[in-house]
Amino acid sequence: MSADLEQIKDFLVTLAKEAGALIQAKTGRVSYDDKVNAVDLVTETDAAVEALVAAKLRAAYPEYAFMGEESYVPGETKLGDEPTFIVDPIDGTTNFIHSFPFSCISLGFAINKKPVVGVIYNPFLDWMYTGIKGKGAYLNGTQRLPLRQPVPGAPPLELANALVGIEWGTQRDGVNYKVKSETFSKLAAADKGFVQGFRSLGSAAMNLCAVAAGQLDAYWEGGCYAWDVCAGWVILEEAGGRMVGGRKGVWDPAMDCRMYLAVRGDAGQKPFIEAFWGQIEGELDY
Repeated sequence: MSADLEQIKDFLVTLAKEAGALIQAKTGRVSYDDKVNAVDLVTETDAAVEALVAAKLRAAYPEYAFMGEESYVPGETKLGDEPTFIVDPIDGTTNFIHSFPFSCISLGFAINKKPVVGVIYNPFLDWMYTGIKGKGAYLNGTQRLPLRQPVPGAPPLELANALVGIEWGTQRDGVNYKVKSETFSKLAAADKGFVQGFRSLGSAAMNLCAVAAGQLDAYWEGGCYAWDVCAGWVILEEAGGRMVGGRKGVWDPAMDCRMYLAVRGDAGQKPFIEAFWGQIEGELDY
């Protein structure tokens, strides 16, 4: 089965704009429910956007599989090798509820469990990130990523001058919360790992786009699913960045491994990754 990746990207861009208009119209004016706990939230708009996207993708590409966050059934929904659309209707639902303008729709396409097309659209800021395997990544169709270009004399990529994306996630107890808390503390402490700063955009897709653009140096995460990272993964790689495992020593992570470290494009990627892994306190368990 041969897929026209350029055509798929163009279709996803059109679909993202349509869905984005719905997301933008509803932000801050919706009721919501808890999924797992009071920080894992879902709204009727999440479901409506996924239904819209699923219907249009199935009509246009009936031969391809579909995986979406809101229709995912634990233990039953499996990511296979067949060409698959992997969709997060609203990434950053808490931001969406609070009208904080860092929510987006994330539309990915994977073949053999590898991301090959990514479209991420933030309708509030009108940022459209796109990437096609082997064809580069762009912001709004014209600005090639990364936006941050090398500057003569700039310091190398290393922990001491890194701006790192982090998220607390929805699991606020247990071993994973302990590992995240202690790792963040170690990275922040002047006598230990010592990065320049942290940023939490509240959206895995937006964090990945910021790394692809070179605005963040790295993003470390545990607890995400394939729909959180599929689109951003190809955008990141096409911008020269690299995705490795969020656990030490995992150089070739599976898309659904749930633990990730994204690093921007730079000649010092490998030593940076190894240095970052060295600061992780304990083992994430997802």
